[in-house]
Amino acid sequence: MAKGAKFGGRVAGTPNKATAEVKALAREYGPVAIERLAELAGLWDGIPPAANAHGQIAALRELLDRNYGRPVQPLSWDPDEPIQVVINIYTPPPREGD
Repeated sequence: MAKGAKFGGRVAGTPNKATAEVKALAREYGPVAIERLAELAGLWDGIPPAANAHGQIAALRELLDRNYGRPVQPLSWDPDEPIQVVINIYTPPPREGD
């Protein structure tokens, strides 16, 4: 961690004005995006799931991320234990004739 005083930037807890407008616009479409995801997943009666909706899902995910933030990725470890890195090397079996 850096030592010394920090100069410049936003004060902790101050809303980001640069993204406030985008979040406000996306917030409008949050409920619609969730409904559409449910439709694409085939969760509504009478509506079959989408055959290929990767682009739509990506766009809806972006809308939700911009409005509600990205989901938290929880990490857990024992801070008293050292970090261990495991590298698995795959060696293919020899081919016939080699």
